Amino acid sequence: MQINISGHHVDVTEAMHDYVNNKLEKLSRHHDRITSTNVILSVDKLIQKAEATIHVSGKDLFADASSEDMYTAIDQLSDKLDRQLIKHKEKIRAHR
Repeated sequence: MQINISGHHVDVTEAMHDYVNNKLEKLSRHHDRITSTNVILSVDKLIQKAEATIHVSGKDLFADASSEDMYTAIDQLSDKLDRQLIKHKEKIRAHR
């Protein structure tokens, strides 16, 4: 899985980069056909935002999360993507 991390009005530190990689690597447990992931970390005044788009088996899944803390926003983002991947995988199994 290829992960692209970029920052908008924020410097992406090595610690943030490693944290995002660790959180998103857990997604590959639910679905093995994740090809690429684009993550954008941004700051709007006091709100920290994390957005991600995952390309999985011909479909793009999008999620975003915002919080006062960047690491909390990344955790929420990971949880949302996890739920979307599980739902997507169940849909594929039900249709076959």
